[in-house]
Amino acid sequence: MLGISETHWMQTEQQRIASGDPPLCSGHVEENAQHIQGVALMLYKQAQKTLIGWESHEPMIIKASFKAKNESISMNVIQCYAPNHDYNEDVKGQFYDMLQSIVEKCPTKDLTILIGDLNAKIGMDNSGYEEIMGRHELGETYVPSINWL
Repeated sequence: MLGISETHWMQTEQQRIASGDPPLCSGHVEENAQHIQGVALMLYKQAQKTLIGWESHEPMIIKASFKAKNESISMNVIQCYAPNHDYNEDVKGQFYDMLQSIVEKCPTKDLTILIGDLNAKIGMDNSGYEEIMGRHELGETYVPSINWL
């Protein structure tokens, strides 16, 4: 499985890849919308066979559910593309609220995997995250994005 951010595809477009299989796409639905944002999941044959269903959540989040070998659980894959620093705080807040809601709706017994580009903005303070992040500065830390680390 491959998650893609910033596909710039419209949800209404039918994309095809070399194998002829369409990826699962989430993009803008308005006819005259700009070709910006968009996310997709490309599935290998095995993943296609176990796909239970998928949901498009605006142009920046897609969720797909798959059967697991253990039939009592499912695997949920959430591919996202978070708004970057150019977006206003309301848009960023709405995105993270929606992402939180989608994750919370996944049954806790299921395996849930979050992939994508969270556009996390981290500063020099890596307290509590030393094992997963260095002390590389990129301005001020943006708290909603750092909460997903």
